[in-house]
Amino acid sequence: MPVEQLKQDVIIIGAGLAGLCCARQLQTHGISFVILEAADAVGGRVRTDVVDGFRLDRGFQVLLSSYPELRRWLNLDELQLQAFVSGARVRYGGRFYELADPWRRPWMAVTSLFTHIGSVLDKLRVAKLRSQSLAGSYADRMRDPERTTLEHLEQLKFSSQMIDRFLRPFLGGIFLDADLNTSSRMLNFVFRMFSIGRACLPAQGMQAIPEQLASVIPKQRLRLNESVVAISPGAVTLGSGQQVTAPRIVLAVDGPSAQRLLPASQANTRGRSVRCFYYSASHPPFREPILVLNGDGQGPINNLCVPTNVSSDYAPFGASLISVTVLDTCSGASIEVTEQQVRNQLKDWYGAQAETWRHLRTYSIAYALPDQTCPALDQPQRPVRCGEGIYVCGDHRDNASIEGAMVSGRRAAEAIIEDLSI
Repeated sequence: MPVEQLKQDVIIIGAGLAGLCCARQLQTHGISFVILEAADAVGGRVRTDVVDGFRLDRGFQVLLSSYPELRRWLNLDELQLQAFVSGARVRYGGRFYELADPWRRPWMAVTSLFTHIGSVLDKLRVAKLRSQSLAGSYADRMRDPERTTLEHLEQLKFSSQMIDRFLRPFLGGIFLDADLNTSSRMLNFVFRMFSIGRACLPAQGMQAIPEQLASVIPKQRLRLNESVVAISPGAVTLGSGQQVTAPRIVLAVDGPSAQRLLPASQANTRGRSVRCFYYSASHPPFREPILVLNGDGQGPINNLCVPTNVSSDYAPFGASLISVTVLDTCSGASIEVTEQQVRNQLKDWYGAQAETWRHLRTYSIAYALPDQTCPALDQPQRPVRCGEGIYVCGDHRDNASIEGAMVSGRRAAEAIIEDLSI
């Protein structure tokens, strides 16, 4: 077996957000590295494809501008972040109802107090949840008693109507968990981030995030289309059979891949699945940059948006892009059957115009997020050291978010820096 002895101090396996942030932190401390990435571009699960001039993120994703780690590594002005309006439009009983954020759109919020989605008391309970999530530090909230999200909402005495018609599709779309079994600590984190920031899209698509992270990494330190099939202390075996060596190895991959390559990592292999259907239209079904939620709980659609209402760069001039998210169906009905069910529901919501929308592509993602079922965050940050000279990072080591992935990469690099200084 041919062996390549690298002159770098560290091999990083994976050029997703965690691997790139690990590399950036090492770079700031003058520690040499090489990144091995199996795909043809950086980003991991944060990728954007261009299809007929449309920018299709691989699954509906947003960037919360309040994530603390963003400002450490990213120039947000260069990303040209475009924000959704705060609130949501809920489909219920054959009608659409708008729920506004009272802290950002107070006049609209007054009218939304008297909808069929929840009571006035429910709106006050949202204020209580917001206040709780903002109290103290992030670390304080991660020490709160852990229960399921649903249990936490019920403890706050939200009505079943408010839970089922708004909170379940809204939070279920974030956690990819319609049953709301996700840890209440994740609920507090997400509510905190939404309360102090905005849900945004980079003008050029979500892949602009990893591309900016990688833009200051020397090209010779990033090797694409290099799959890894085995690791051991000080050595990595590539799919070609070649072995590359370096004193330290960072495994910056998703949970199932980490567990396959390094069983000692005890990585969370349980994931949340999702399907995302993209359609092109000559004009949008509505003009606002707002998220639409299925409050009926019937049919496959959980949430829908028009990315071109947020950033016109997501489509060719004059065209509209529609994104539809369906939960927990990757192992169920076929894509063709589900797409027809989605189409029928779209026609029910928006009439005959939906029949003219052209199906561009479907993304069926079996492992979109690590499963955060309670008590997944009993230990909010899992260890990044996993044996002599081996480190692990990814959103399965922190919370399942862009923030969690980026923080975990920095933590792995800091562990290396500490070990090198001993």
